[in-house]
Amino acid sequence: MNGAEIAYKPVGLALGAAGGLVAGVAFKRTWKIIEGEGDAPDAMDEDRSWQQILTAAAVQGAIFAVVKAAVQRSGAVATRRLTGTWPG
Repeated sequence: MNGAEIAYKPVGLALGAAGGLVAGVAFKRTWKIIEGEGDAPDAMDEDRSWQQILTAAAVQGAIFAVVKAAVQRSGAVATRRLTGTWPG
């Protein structure tokens, strides 16, 4: 592990936490558009159908994956611009 990777570690952790918050907000807003309801179903919601639960899980997974990739890539590009070294 080189110096840039070590220096990037805390930055990557902070970006990951911020990305998780952004993804959570994006999912809640997206779910309101899809279902018109405030809360997305949880796997243990007895009153929700399989279709609702699996759709919510798929949408949530897609949003989190896209946000995670965007945050990680942006952080790596910014690190390269600042240090001249790719952190990965």
